[in-house]
Amino acid sequence: MNETYLYLLILGVGFLVGIINTIAGGGSLLTLPILVFCGLPPNVANGTNRIGIVLQTAFATAGFKSKGVSTFPFNIYLGISAIFGSVIGAKIAIDIKGETFNKILAIIMIAVVLIILFKPKLQTIELQERLTGKYLWIGMISFFFIGFYGGFINAGIGFIIILYLHFVHKMNLIRVNATKVVIVFIYTLSALIVFVLNDKVDWKIGILLATGNGMGAWFGSRYSVRKGEKFIKSFLVVVIILMSVKLWFF
Repeated sequence: MNETYLYLLILGVGFLVGIINTIAGGGSLLTLPILVFCGLPPNVANGTNRIGIVLQTAFATAGFKSKGVSTFPFNIYLGISAIFGSVIGAKIAIDIKGETFNKILAIIMIAVVLIILFKPKLQTIELQERLTGKYLWIGMISFFFIGFYGGFINAGIGFIIILYLHFVHKMNLIRVNATKVVIVFIYTLSALIVFVLNDKVDWKIGILLATGNGMGAWFGSRYSVRKGEKFIKSFLVVVIILMSVKLWFF
């Protein structure tokens, strides 16, 4: 592919994913296979994808904090616990064979589609949060394993974190998202460092992707509507299924 067209494609995909992550979530399920299809080795695509995630979650964290929404120090405790799992997961991802990685990604993509389609309905009423005592310890143990998955591949993890924080820690959706972005920022930064130290990041493509992410997130946050979320989720399901078939068989 012509280099100019490649960069325009990456920028456009980043923009689309920024909208998807703002309205529905699961954008990495698109960026990872597209980076692979554009010619990056799977482990380099995996590392490069983290640049956009770090920048996006950093801005989102600042945005929530500016509105006075924070779950400190609960979010920090879970984030630190997730670091240890993330570093282990990232190291495994670096060494895994490309063909094996593609098949794992294809399976995960289908699994996340099932979560999107059949996830339980989230409550909108005010809940009694459970952030201390045994629930804090349960959260730290759980986020070690969530961090491991995040460091390994990260795709679709937002849905898992949302469901976990809502049903286990009884957090409303605003505080769930505020907590999620802090945790994902912390463990993704640690995973990115592992990928950088092992020379598994394409900075030019990563920065382009992150730029598109930022523009899409800004657009999506301003123009997202309920109907838009339904459309985006339907679009995401169809594209994920097609890409998973491509990854598995071709």
